[in-house]
Amino acid sequence: MYDLIIIGSGPAGYVSAIRAGQLGLKTAIIEKHLVGGMCLNWGCIPSKAIMESAKLFDRIKSDSARFGIDGIDKNSLSFNWSKAVKRSDGIVKKLTTGVSFLLKKNGIEVIEGEAKILSAGLVTVNNRTLEAKNIMIATGTKSPEIQNSFNGLVVEPKELFTDRELPDNIVVTGETPVAVELAQAFNLMGKKVSLLVPGDRIMPLADEYIVNFILNKLKKDRIKVIYNQPLTSTDGLWSDGKLQAGEEIDCDLIINATRRKAILPPSDISFDLDENGYIKVDENMQSSVAGIFAVGDVNGLSYYAHIGSAQGMHVVNLVKGIKQKLDLKKYPMNMYTVPEAAQIGLTENDIKAAGYDYKISEFPMSANGKALTEGHLEGFVRILSETKYGEVLGVQIIAPNATDMISEAAAYMELEATVYDIAQTVHAHPTISEVFMEAGFEAVDKAIHK
Repeated sequence: MYDLIIIGSGPAGYVSAIRAGQLGLKTAIIEKHLVGGMCLNWGCIPSKAIMESAKLFDRIKSDSARFGIDGIDKNSLSFNWSKAVKRSDGIVKKLTTGVSFLLKKNGIEVIEGEAKILSAGLVTVNNRTLEAKNIMIATGTKSPEIQNSFNGLVVEPKELFTDRELPDNIVVTGETPVAVELAQAFNLMGKKVSLLVPGDRIMPLADEYIVNFILNKLKKDRIKVIYNQPLTSTDGLWSDGKLQAGEEIDCDLIINATRRKAILPPSDISFDLDENGYIKVDENMQSSVAGIFAVGDVNGLSYYAHIGSAQGMHVVNLVKGIKQKLDLKKYPMNMYTVPEAAQIGLTENDIKAAGYDYKISEFPMSANGKALTEGHLEGFVRILSETKYGEVLGVQIIAPNATDMISEAAAYMELEATVYDIAQTVHAHPTISEVFMEAGFEAVDKAIHK
C-alpha cells in the first residue's frame, strides 16, 4: 500500500515525489517515457538553451563593434544548429540525471510504463496492480496534431530540438508565449519567420501592455504575424514552398506550437472535464473523484512548470495533513520572449473588472545605469497598486532578465506589501533591480531618476 502514486514525472510529478519522500510518505512515480517529462527533455530547458545560443549569435553580430570589440567578420558568422543542440542535450542530460538521483535518494520507487487507473485506490502498470491511499495525475499536455501528408514539413516541439537541417523559411503556428519565443529564436538565427495565430491575439493571459510591447518588437524584427489562421491540416494549403494562410507566405517548415491539450491517463473511471478537456479540480487540486488529484498542465489552470510544482507540493502537504491556501495569482507568469516578459497578480483588465481605484507607476530600463552599461535599454517595470493603502495588485516587467526579476515582486505580493514598502527597500547600485525602488517612489510621489 502506497501513500501516494504519481502518474507522470515532469516538474509537477517529480517535485511532488521528492517532497513526498522528504515527508516520509511511501511514494511511487510512474513514467512511460523519460524522467523529467516534456519540460526537461523537450520543452522548457532545451528551448531556453537554444534561445541563449540564438541571442548570443545575434548580439555578436549586432553589438560587438559598439562594445569595442574589433576583428569580427560578420560575413563569416553563421549559426551552427547542430552544435547548439549538442550543448542543449548536455544540459538536459545533467538535469535529468540529477532528478533521477534525487528520486532515488528520497526513496521514491520509479516505475517505467503506462499507468491505468482502475479505481480511486488502484493503479495497474506492467501487469502489476498497485494500491494507494492517494493518486496524483501529472501527465501534462500535448499539441493537437496537424494533419499533414508532406514528409518533414510539420514538426512537433517534442521533435524540434534534434540534429536537422534548418531551412530559410519557417512558420510557427500558435498563440502562446512559447510560439512567440520560437518565432523570435529562429528570427535571431537569421531565418525568415512567420507567426500564424489561431485567434485574434497572442499571449492571451498576458496584460495588454505587455502584448502590445511584444507586438511592436515582432514588427520591428520583421516577423510577420497573421491572425485568425488556425492550422489543423496542410491539405490544399501548401505547395512548392508556399503556404496559403490568409495570404501566400514562404514556408519550408511548420512548427506546431498551438495551445496544448490534456493527456488523460487510461482509466476505468471518468472524471469531470472542462469545456477544453482538462480535468476539473477544486481548490485543493482534487478531481471529481475523491482521493485522485490532478496537478500541472493536465488541469488547465496553468501551463507553467513552477505552478505545476507548487500545485503538486500543495497536494503532498495536504496528504500529510498540512492545510494551506493555494493562490495562483501570487505565482509569476514568465514569458521567455526577447526581451523577456513577466507578470504577477492582476492584469489591468482584471483590476478594472474588479472595480479597484488604482494607480500605475512605471520606470523605464533606459533610465537605469546598469541597463545602460549592458546595452539593454528596452523595457520597464510597471506596478499597479490600490490607491487608498498602496497595496500592490499586480506587477509587469519587460527586461532581458524579467523572468528572474519577477521573483522580487512575488515576495512583495506574498507579504501583501505596499508601494511604500517597495520604495523603502534599499537596492544595491548599480543593479537592474533598482527599477523596483524607482517605480515604488513613482507610486508614492516621484521617482528619483525620472
